[in-house]
Amino acid sequence: MTGATILVADDDAAIRTVLNQALSRAGYDVRITSNAATLWRWISAGDGDLVVTDVIMPDENAFDLLPRIKKARPDLPVLVMSAQNTFMTAIKASEKGAYDYLPKPFDLTELIAIIGRALAEPKRKPVKMEDDTQDGMPLVGRSAAMQEIYRVLARLMQTDLTLMITGESGTGKELVAKALHDYGKRRNGPFVAINMAAIPRDLIESELFGHEKGAFTGAQNRSTGRFEQAEGGTLFLDEIGDMPMDAQTRLLRVLQQGEYTTVGGRTPIRSDVRIVAATNKDLKQSINQGLFREDLYYRLNVVPLRLPPLRDRAEDIPDLVRHFVQQAEKEGLDVKRFDQEALELMKAHAWPGNVRELENVVRRLTALYPQDVITREIIESELRSDIADSPIEKSSARSGSMSISQAVEENMRQYFSSFGEGLPPSGLYDRVLAEMEYPLILAALTATRGNQIKAADLLGLNRNTLRKKIRELGVSVYRSARSA
Repeated sequence: MTGATILVADDDAAIRTVLNQALSRAGYDVRITSNAATLWRWISAGDGDLVVTDVIMPDENAFDLLPRIKKARPDLPVLVMSAQNTFMTAIKASEKGAYDYLPKPFDLTELIAIIGRALAEPKRKPVKMEDDTQDGMPLVGRSAAMQEIYRVLARLMQTDLTLMITGESGTGKELVAKALHDYGKRRNGPFVAINMAAIPRDLIESELFGHEKGAFTGAQNRSTGRFEQAEGGTLFLDEIGDMPMDAQTRLLRVLQQGEYTTVGGRTPIRSDVRIVAATNKDLKQSINQGLFREDLYYRLNVVPLRLPPLRDRAEDIPDLVRHFVQQAEKEGLDVKRFDQEALELMKAHAWPGNVRELENVVRRLTALYPQDVITREIIESELRSDIADSPIEKSSARSGSMSISQAVEENMRQYFSSFGEGLPPSGLYDRVLAEMEYPLILAALTATRGNQIKAADLLGLNRNTLRKKIRELGVSVYRSARSA
């Protein structure tokens, strides 16, 4: 809708100038101001077709102004910008009724595209905010990767769309699912989590759907399943890639028909549950190996959300460290301060265990070290200790040196023993080779600081072949400013 009038409010003169020039070139009439009072005067007079406003202004916070705007002119789209790039900023913008939220610094092309959509689309109804606090923030980080996650979650809060969260172990998949529940339309219902990898395969259906008395040996009473326990709320299915095929078929039926039966039962039970699934596996690879149903994958993957590994958002580490120190303080542990060199070393570390590993290190440092200030030397000592305490290192210490073939043999022995007297699913040869390929390529990329030419040479692969494998396996490339 070219020719529309855009009202811009920001106390930064440079941003006002940039927006004025860019929006004028795009064909809009632009009116700019540095304060909320003038913006409100224009809006209350009926001026403007869309508002672009900063959150923090000299005379008023935009989040305090938004309810008045939505009450006076419910069809007026408001695009909120903020340099306070936290999860709660994105959520508050959504709850206060903003059309969209953009973290600063923003991309002008994206901003203009959003304005075009806002002027063309039917206007959203405002959503009443019930909790105005920012305490107890569930997700931490201001990196570009986390900003995109916040924006996706903010858009999903008032929907029941099924979400598929992927990412390495320790990246916080359950935290994201819990945040989506706690700040969404089902917040008054239960949040129920189940880890598919932690339940014996022959009991998964009973755990999910419940069972009737006498349904199988040992079923002496009726038992409610997780679907029934999560009624009206959210069911988080963690490690969905480990679900056996029979249970996958039953889950697909629930998603298709909206009802299920208990094990041993005959009466269908209607299901009112939002599903959030998570996995650290490549489910497309599992589909090709015949281990995961393709139709179930597309039912679950309505909204895909990939969580970045910690090494890809290292700039968030200082915020995460402060967050974990504050948590430790609430538990009665001494307050610690991490000096800048210690934080820089932590930012340079690869963190294979991701945020969970970082949390463990911070808690250990807080509990065991008497120093008030955690220095680089302490961090170096702890990270060396982590490597020395790994199971492979311990095995190597016992046997002198563990070769790759010995490590694989030991892993396979443990894998087969986990099935008791049974056998693992067919296709083991291709599955094992595929699982070895990912850590091998990741290790080469990490060793070469993300330099794909050097990594390809190290692996003895053609560069195009390496790029293809990175894309197919979903390998997160570790980059360093020092890489060529």
